[in-house]
Amino acid sequence: MAHKNRTYLLALLPFALIVLVFELVPLAVVVIRSFFPAGDIGFTLEHYAAILAKKLYRDAVLNSVLLALTSSLIGITAAFFGAKATYHSSPKVKGFFMSLLNMTSNFAGIPLAFAYIILLGNAGVLVLLGKSWGIEALANYNVYSFSGLLLTYIYFQIPMATILLLPAFEALRREWRESVNLLGGGSFTYWFRVGIPVLLPSLLGTFSILFSNAIAAYATAYALLGGNFSLLPIRISEQFVGDVVQRKEFGSALAVVLMLLMVAAVAVNNYVLKKNRAGGNDHG
Repeated sequence: MAHKNRTYLLALLPFALIVLVFELVPLAVVVIRSFFPAGDIGFTLEHYAAILAKKLYRDAVLNSVLLALTSSLIGITAAFFGAKATYHSSPKVKGFFMSLLNMTSNFAGIPLAFAYIILLGNAGVLVLLGKSWGIEALANYNVYSFSGLLLTYIYFQIPMATILLLPAFEALRREWRESVNLLGGGSFTYWFRVGIPVLLPSLLGTFSILFSNAIAAYATAYALLGGNFSLLPIRISEQFVGDVVQRKEFGSALAVVLMLLMVAAVAVNNYVLKKNRAGGNDHG
């Protein structure tokens, strides 16, 4: 048995090295560098103080959180009904829908931004049609705004959330629905007393993934709005790719803030799940 364990550990060694070199070491470098003074070695909190003090960076944090929360809530709501409909559909329809989801979930980044510019830009197809047909909502739509960016984020959030939620629906047993009906309950009672509580761990886990995915997204936002809208990933990139001045220490501090927001999303998810399990055990 000990020999087999050593064999398994040796097999995991390449993976452990990859994680160490490409994830843990860069993470440690970013965290340590965020406490260095600009262009020097030492310890300072001035970068974090500047993030709190300057409106540009406060807005970047708030805009990123708001965009991530809103797109995640809309995405997971739409995905819930999409996954529910797919779960009750025939195998042929389910297979077609899964193929469609896999295709749309991979259509993101710069190509997605360009597609929205072609459709809803100043001379976009839908905008021109709106002007021709007198549809004010289309004719005056501004894709280069928070709402336009939110629309692109929702596009890639929905298929990802649907793919993540589909396996969770397989855990719902048809006998539970029949039992609720026998006890006089309807569809509303079933979903709020049985369905959603059973799906809650998957819903919260999916939401935390969507939030992390949205708050760290960079390519779509930059291709659509450039530096005209303050988002945390864009402000981070500016510190490392500046043509004149590169502020790697300050950029590292911004990156640490971004990581803390992602960790906070996971921590809240775990806390809610823990409280839910504790409440279920007490009730039992």
